[in-house]
Amino acid sequence: MKNLLFIALILVLALTQVSAQNAAPATPAATAVVNPNAPVAVWDRTTADFGNIEQNIPKEAEFKLTNTGKEPLIIQTARAGCGCTNLKYSQEPVLPGKSTIIAATYNAAAPGAFMKNITVTTNADPNPVVLYIKGTVVTKQP
Repeated sequence: MKNLLFIALILVLALTQVSAQNAAPATPAATAVVNPNAPVAVWDRTTADFGNIEQNIPKEAEFKLTNTGKEPLIIQTARAGCGCTNLKYSQEPVLPGKSTIIAATYNAAAPGAFMKNITVTTNADPNPVVLYIKGTVVTKQP
């Protein structure tokens, strides 16, 4: 019986050793080189709080985007989370040290609290930045 347990233990250890040797090697992507000249996107803010705004009177927020990197920054996409928010922004590259504005206008048609998002993707980072506008639409008092 002791011999049988000893042989089983040896087999388990041998199989463990073999499976450990089959681990995948590190991929070159894991050691990717970061471009030291890449554009760097710096936002003045990511949330604009309108507070209370009157119903049916559109309100605009501006988000300033500055390129602190060494190569031009390009806004690849900017999308509002709903049709109640309109966006305006330049399609021109933002040169190093320069800034641009993304303007978001909320139509304020429905009364009540709101929080809307704007998703912006640039060549500075593969992860998009989410900007927010929020506030409360109040009905006009007679």
